[in-house]
Amino acid sequence: MLTAHPQREALHNEVHARPYERLMAPLVLSHVALVGGADEAREHIASLLRNRHLPLPAEDANHLSVDLGGVHLRWEKHTEFHTCTFWKALHEAPESFDGTAMAEVPRDWLAAMPGEWIVGMHLMVRTDKGAEASARVQQLVRRCLQEDSLLGASVMDDDAEVYTDLQLAADGFERFIVIANGMSPRRLGRAVQRLLEIETYRMMALMGLPMAREVATSLLHAERDLANVAELIRSAQRHQEPELLRQLTLLAGQVESLYARTHARFSASSAYFELVQRRIEELHERRLENLQTLGEFMERRLAPAMQTCVWAARRQQALSERISRTSNLLRTRVEIEQQQSSQELLDAMNRRQKAQMLLQSAVEGLSVAAVTYYGAGLVGYFAKGLKAADWHVSPDIAVAVCIPIIALAVWLGIRRLHRQVHAEVE
Repeated sequence: MLTAHPQREALHNEVHARPYERLMAPLVLSHVALVGGADEAREHIASLLRNRHLPLPAEDANHLSVDLGGVHLRWEKHTEFHTCTFWKALHEAPESFDGTAMAEVPRDWLAAMPGEWIVGMHLMVRTDKGAEASARVQQLVRRCLQEDSLLGASVMDDDAEVYTDLQLAADGFERFIVIANGMSPRRLGRAVQRLLEIETYRMMALMGLPMAREVATSLLHAERDLANVAELIRSAQRHQEPELLRQLTLLAGQVESLYARTHARFSASSAYFELVQRRIEELHERRLENLQTLGEFMERRLAPAMQTCVWAARRQQALSERISRTSNLLRTRVEIEQQQSSQELLDAMNRRQKAQMLLQSAVEGLSVAAVTYYGAGLVGYFAKGLKAADWHVSPDIAVAVCIPIIALAVWLGIRRLHRQVHAEVE
């Protein structure tokens, strides 16, 4: 009866995506993660299923779990990578890593898997009970793992033990041994999935470390250039400021370009590291005698690498802010100098205007004298004409009388013209 949101079902089912597998010990498991090629991997897996006459995955599927006959395949697509996990149930507990679950998969199909291989793990799950169980486990661990770098912990509230050396064997895979003591299939599946995710996310988090080391060198040069420019600003002349501003703009462009290229990688590394820590917490580790736990190892080895990435990101941000402050300082200095130049220009214009007004006043005085002179001349000619016509008029007296009248009239006319012009301007 209600209008459903178009994403309602998809959002509701998101919490049920990628459920944990139900695993029964003993078993062997192989896990690989590849960066990129996730879309092509879906079609690649479909080709394997097609050859075995199995149902094909949906075109928008991000998760697949299928029994290939003797070996089970679980495929997951993530943002940057995709994973393939193979496991095979056994009748007897495995004694070595010679018979892996991946051996059941066609080699040519594995070699053609899209993406770049980043994670490889072989994991065996055993159930060892009884008085002799501890001795058998220790012998197995010493035989399959390197004792110098051995890690181990009791996990899942002491329901299981995990051993690994986090070393790459001759085949390029790491090795894990899980001793499950009476765990339910669902609980064992959660424990194994957490181990796989810890190692996968650890490697994905470390992808930011080479970039952080590269960025450190670039930032060192940029910081040195910024220090040189800041020192030059203190003693720079006015004609040198545009060049300094150009250098700062170029430096800012370089830093922003570096930030844009590395920000996503550093953010992803931080997110993956947070997932590693969360999965380790979910294992509820407890130390086994004389062995370092996974959490302790990650805190000692992985955390410093992640701090390097965080520090590189912070240095980029801090350097960008310093460049911005220096640029603003230089721009403020240039603006102040421009304002001073503008003020000096206005003062010069005012002085020139005053000089023009004085010259204009002098010219106006000369204009009054000139107009009066020509007007008096006309009056003189007129008076002479009247005298020639037998009028009793003295030309000299007429000119003398008219001179002040003409001068006053001209002066009053100029003043009236000034008032009209000022009124129009205002």
